[in-house]
Amino acid sequence: MKNTVILTMMITLAAGMNACKTKPRAEEKFNWVVDRFDDIKVLRYQVPGFDTLSLEEKKLIYYLNQAALCGRDIFFDQNGRYNLRIRRTLEAIEQGYTGDRTSEDFGKFEKYLKKVWFANGIHHHYSLDKFLPEFSESYFDELVASTPAEYFPQDFTPSVAAVVAEIKPVMFDPELFPKRTNQAAGEDMIATSANNYYEGVTQKEVEAYYGKLIDHRDSTPISYGLNSKLVKEDGKLVEKVWKVDGMYSSAIEKIVYWLEQASGVAKGAQKRTIDELIGYYRSGDLSQFDTYSISWVQDTLSKVDFVNGFIETYGDPLGYRASWESLVNFRDEEATRRTETISAEAQWFEDHSPIDPKYRKEKVKGVSAKVITATMLGGDCFPATPIGINLPNADWIRKDYGSKSVTIQNITHAYTEAAKGNGFLEEFIPDPADIELQKKYGSLGDDLHTDLHECLGHGSGQLAPGVKTDALKNYGSTLEEARADLFALYYLGDPKLAELGLVPSFDVAKAQYLRYILNGMMTQLARIQPGKDVEEAHMRNRMLIAMWCYEKGQQGGGEAVIKKVERDGKTYIEITDYEKLRGLFGDMLHEIQRIKSEGDYAAGKALVENYGVKVDQKLHDEVLARYGKLHIEPFSGFVNPVYKPVMENGEIVDVTVEYTEDYPDQMMRYSKNYSFLPSVN
Repeated sequence: MKNTVILTMMITLAAGMNACKTKPRAEEKFNWVVDRFDDIKVLRYQVPGFDTLSLEEKKLIYYLNQAALCGRDIFFDQNGRYNLRIRRTLEAIEQGYTGDRTSEDFGKFEKYLKKVWFANGIHHHYSLDKFLPEFSESYFDELVASTPAEYFPQDFTPSVAAVVAEIKPVMFDPELFPKRTNQAAGEDMIATSANNYYEGVTQKEVEAYYGKLIDHRDSTPISYGLNSKLVKEDGKLVEKVWKVDGMYSSAIEKIVYWLEQASGVAKGAQKRTIDELIGYYRSGDLSQFDTYSISWVQDTLSKVDFVNGFIETYGDPLGYRASWESLVNFRDEEATRRTETISAEAQWFEDHSPIDPKYRKEKVKGVSAKVITATMLGGDCFPATPIGINLPNADWIRKDYGSKSVTIQNITHAYTEAAKGNGFLEEFIPDPADIELQKKYGSLGDDLHTDLHECLGHGSGQLAPGVKTDALKNYGSTLEEARADLFALYYLGDPKLAELGLVPSFDVAKAQYLRYILNGMMTQLARIQPGKDVEEAHMRNRMLIAMWCYEKGQQGGGEAVIKKVERDGKTYIEITDYEKLRGLFGDMLHEIQRIKSEGDYAAGKALVENYGVKVDQKLHDEVLARYGKLHIEPFSGFVNPVYKPVMENGEIVDVTVEYTEDYPDQMMRYSKNYSFLPSVN
């Protein structure tokens, strides 16, 4: 996309921010927060404007929403081959347990189940570390024994007892499958990752396999490995393709069914795009996926839009295989004027980028951007979701046909509403003037940063001739996110934005610069367990930028650009010269673009490992303590609205939307109504 999650931290945590530019909702007492447990807060989001859509648009959204829910089991299974067995065992207990449901241990059991739902498996959705039950194995045995057999899946063979015996060590042994995706330098990242993208193969074997398969002279390569599991059978590597009549077929068939219903009400370019996606799901042919992607990116007129498929490769440490995800949405016409203003100037931004001119695109093609209202989140977009998207990911399609960027306004609004009054600003920003600047311009700065990151950042620059798209290997995702962030940060302070009427002054950049550096150096550490280093790509990106600028800003004489200051035993971040900081963003963008354009793996590795991984443990302990006093959950996700078709004489005459379902009820309903895969795949 890449998925942009930069606001999840700052919006969730920032107190009293002026929200998106949406008009106040009629439901002043809307219940934004649905559930709280562990380090997680579950929210609701509204779908403003849905009632103004035409009947055909509502029907299209309803069908696409159904397709978005049908791939849920796929993502669970991709995250670990035991996940479906574990989830279904836990859900059987939740539904049928006949013992004491008021005990402390049963509360711990339900907390564990909520975490499994949220993470789509047994590894934390962000740190990717396995989380352990807080109840004992013996209590788990009691739970199973006190749950009637009919509540467990019929495909638990040869018996429920045998399945439980198999999954118990996976759940309780901290040494078994400790990391969903391992990107630690020097380790076999395939053999030590618990995800279900590979089986029986090593990192060297995977790299050798694709080294022989990929023709690097091909200027329009398919996305090798995107939609398959790589396994070893009879000593040979085999790709098990995710398609109709292939792996995950029973779920994909349901996705296709609802896409066919959507095709029946879609028109023109959108109907063609949906039909091409259906064809790709049936064949598994990645060249058909490229055909679909080109049609999708060229359809800029349809009000209703969607993402559906195997898209993002963050879960694969080598960046080949993609997780299944879906997002259904419609355009926010008023807010889209902002992104249209930015995308219309794409060539100007490219021509003035502070990178080597030979790595600029001579002609920027097909950049489209819009602000959207999400209607349904699925797969890797649920419950935790991005707030910005840029697709497609294939570099050659982006170069030849352009990219489509979105900012998800109603999700951003929900984050902001749920975070009001939590005390974050007062705790981490000591200067009242800076706090006022955040309240005045923080939301606008966030919106524009996301717009620039997605609309232009990911689509900027180009590779040198002959450079492989996967040359940066396991560091590629981090460096790409850093490149897009730096592009956005640099231009957020450019006078061009004021000229375009997007900002009133440089104060908007100042507000965003402080938020970003504070987050990268300090506050995002609240998301990491004590003693851990930074491993998630977006977190590494932010820390990389902040710490590199901190170090470079100490050099050259004069006052440091960024300072760590201590007051009353607390650490704060102070920026002394915002213009010089903008210059550092430009310098770093120049180097990271060079690294990507030239495929300089060694330089990219050095940057990430030196600046984006190691945590100051003393500072980490301080941040965790300060967060603990605020009682702020560092992670948020969502329940989806409930859509109900209104029927007359067998036809849909309207679709209504409700916001009444709570978190456990939605998860259990999804498992009952949208669970199509066998327990072992």
